[in-house]
Amino acid sequence: MNYTLAVFKSRFATLNFANLLRANNVPVAIINTPQSIGRACGISVKFLSDYYSKVQSLIAQTGLNNFDGFYCYTERNGKINLFKL
Repeated sequence: MNYTLAVFKSRFATLNFANLLRANNVPVAIINTPQSIGRACGISVKFLSDYYSKVQSLIAQTGLNNFDGFYCYTERNGKINLFKL
């Protein structure tokens, strides 16, 4: 499965956004942000890539200031691959 990470600069923004997605019927998980991303707050919102369009529109509607970006997240044979969208 392919996932997308929503990365924020603050833990507060991350948790608020996760709650917003849940309220809009988007299943999410809070995960530790991979170290290769670096500049984030330490946790990120992980969701199925199938919801990417819906999540993008929610980001645009809310105008969150602490949003750092989306990353494609895949895992194969125990190796995590990331790239910024």
